Order: sequence, then structure tokens, then C-alpha cells
Amino acid sequence: MRYPMQASLILLTITLCLPDLVASDDGFCSAPSVISSSSEFKHLYWKVTNPTLSPSHLQDLPGFTRSVYKRDHALITPESQVFSPLPEWVNTLAAYLITPAIGSHFVMYLAKMQENSQSGLPAHDVERFVFVVQGSVTLTNVSSASHKLEVDSYAYLPPNFEHIIKCDASATLVVFERRHASLENHFTELIVGSTDQRPLLDTPGEIFELRKLLPTSTPYDFNVHIMDFQPGEYLNVKFGWYISQDVQKEVHYNQHGLLLLEGQGIYRLGDSWYPVQSGDAIWMAPFVPQWYAALGKTRSRYLLYKDVNRNPL
Repeated sequence: MRYPMQASLILLTITLCLPDLVASDDGFCSAPSVISSSSEFKHLYWKVTNPTLSPSHLQDLPGFTRSVYKRDHALITPESQVFSPLPEWVNTLAAYLITPAIGSHFVMYLAKMQENSQSGLPAHDVERFVFVVQGSVTLTNVSSASHKLEVDSYAYLPPNFEHIIKCDASATLVVFERRHASLENHFTELIVGSTDQRPLLDTPGEIFELRKLLPTSTPYDFNVHIMDFQPGEYLNVKFGWYISQDVQKEVHYNQHGLLLLEGQGIYRLGDSWYPVQSGDAIWMAPFVPQWYAALGKTRSRYLLYKDVNRNPL
């Protein structure tokens, strides 16, 4: 019988392959990443710019992508992001993740600023929100007041607000832009802050942690949330103005743009269930059923755009 010999060959093959396998931070075994894992690269959101969970043998597989586009939602994953020069910006490449062509009323993109780069201005009456996921930049306004923005810090720029974002080395920003839905006698202001400066808010019926990065007052027509889930935590009931212990998935009129900053999990969008990980972006149309559960061994954190304070008519 040849079975003992075959078993020996299988064991030998596994033994020879073991040195090439590594355990990821999330508890998965995968081929070693082509990205160096030295501490200099491991800023807070380093997996957004250096995704490592996808098996390396699939990264260059022709035709392979986890990205999905449907009528009421989209999942845009790192392997399908396309970077090109960003109009009006200097030495900056951008990947548009969400645009009105998909059905949204806002734009969301990643801006990769290179050495000696600087931003352009949004179109007339367009407001802008920037969040730093890698590196650092300097924000300067027309009065020459400057703010240094590092990883986990952000700025809201009102419509028609003169400003420049400069980068001496390299940085990656998440940028949201939309045409401001202005109201008479209500005006927005420049806001600069960081996530750790924002208070945790009550989330009745929920167990995740929520921070809102912008004021909830009437002048602001959108907000950006930071939501943290420990492994095993999930969206339970609707939170905010309406609370119902019977609701286990959200269906509402708001649009969302999401970037998963840390961790991994399962996201339900409509009737589909998607494994998601750091670096994935999601667009959610109004009224699409949505739900998230965190998996793995580390915290999940995502950045979430949400339109607010305006009548849908």
C-alpha cells in the first residue's frame, strides 16, 4: 500500500510551507505581505493604506475583486481602487470611492499627497471635510492661521472658505465634499479637531461606542461619526431620535458613506452579506437595510458620513 508514503509526502509539504505562513493581527493565517510590517509603517490606520488580509495569491489574480455595485449600495475594496492625478491639486493622486454617478449626493475620495503637495479649492458652494489616515498635513486659511493635522485629526471647511492643505512628505486623506444645502441665517464655521478629543455619546439599546465629529446644530447638513465595535459586538437597534427595541436593522432616509479604518467583520446591505476589512469603502442609499457585526481579535472602527438636519423634500 502507498498510503504511508503519500501521507509522508503531504506532511513534508506542509512542513516546508509552514515557514512561509504567518498569523495576522486578526488571527488569520496568510501568506506574508509584500508590505513591510516594521513599526515605522504601523500608524494607527496603517491597514487602510497597506491592506494585508487578502491572500497574496489573489491580489494579482486577473478579474478578482470583492467590489460590488448595486442599485442601492456599493462595496469598493482596495484592489479595485484606481488612483489618478487629482484636478486642481498639486502632486496628489486620488481614488474616487463614491460620486453622484453612483446615486449619491456627495463625493468621497482618498487623496494621496506626495512630497511638496497641496490642495485645490472645492467648487463654488461646496463644503469639504478631511480626515487624516496617514502622515501629516498643514491647513492654512486666508488669514494665514495654520493648523497641523496628524493621523486621526480632521477639519471641516465651510463652502467658499479659502484654504490650502500642504504636505511636505506624504499623507493620505479621506475627503468628503457636497454642495451645501444652505438655510437662511444659518452659517457653518471652520472646525478642526481629533477623534480622541470628542466625547463618547449615549447610544440607547446599543453597545458600540459613538463619537460625532461635527456639531449637531441646524447649520450643518451632514455629520461624520466614528463608531467603535469590540470583537463580537454588532448593531442592535436603531439609535438617535427614534428608539425601538424591536428593530434589528436600520432602514432610513439618510445616505451613508463609510470607510472601515480598523478591524474586520460582516456587513449586511439589502439582502447581501459581505465580509469587510480595513480599507473597504461602502455607499448606502436611502432605505437600504444595513447591519454590521465585528469579527476577529481586534477592534473595528469605521468613519461614517450621514446627511442630517434637512427636509428630504
